[in-house]
Amino acid sequence: MPTKHSLNSSTKILIVLTSHDQLGDTGNKTGFWLEEFATPYYVFKDAGVDVTVASIKGGQPPVDPTSQQPEWQSKSTERMQNDQVLLDVLASTPSIDQIDATQYDAVFFPGGHGPMWDFPSNAQLQQLIEVFHRKDKVISAVCHGVVALVDPKLENDVPLIKGKKLSCFSNGEEAAVQLTDIVPFLLEEKLSQSGGIINNGTDFEPNVVVDGKLITGQNPVSSGPCASQVLESLRNQ
Repeated sequence: MPTKHSLNSSTKILIVLTSHDQLGDTGNKTGFWLEEFATPYYVFKDAGVDVTVASIKGGQPPVDPTSQQPEWQSKSTERMQNDQVLLDVLASTPSIDQIDATQYDAVFFPGGHGPMWDFPSNAQLQQLIEVFHRKDKVISAVCHGVVALVDPKLENDVPLIKGKKLSCFSNGEEAAVQLTDIVPFLLEEKLSQSGGIINNGTDFEPNVVVDGKLITGQNPVSSGPCASQVLESLRNQ
């Protein structure tokens, strides 16, 4: 049944996942956060949208094992476990260098700690985001996925996020999960250095910030509201 956000299959959304699976030099694994992918994916699919899932290197992107623990499961992650079509999609994602950004209406970057290593300084990812911006398309991210926005530039070499309002995984949240000294940098600080205006809310509570066609969510529980806001933005175009 169509939802209030229903669009149609001619609307195309690209989801880009990390390919990085090492949590610094701890010997522990990381990857993308299951909830931050599964919930937006189904928000988009249930609205009738055509969704493409890609990753930095292609193939099977790694799932952060912590996000698979029972306390982090939700209706969407449980739905995903029984969705063989989606599991097959994840097993063979295209790499970002195979993606034509002009074919999509919006891009969405889930988090997990993996993106902190392979999203920044990635020339192909930077170029993809810059194309989305030039074409006036929706750019969205949640939690650590917002790190994708650190490097992209405007035509005059000014950071794309300079003067833009954003939300991301906060310094307090990073401290709470005891990874402040493990991540390569604190995301709040890095985004601020690129000129972003951080509008974070209460730690581990839903928070979505919309600045034009730039839509960002703070943490895993913000992933559903963030995805819904993406659909709202597309409907209002």
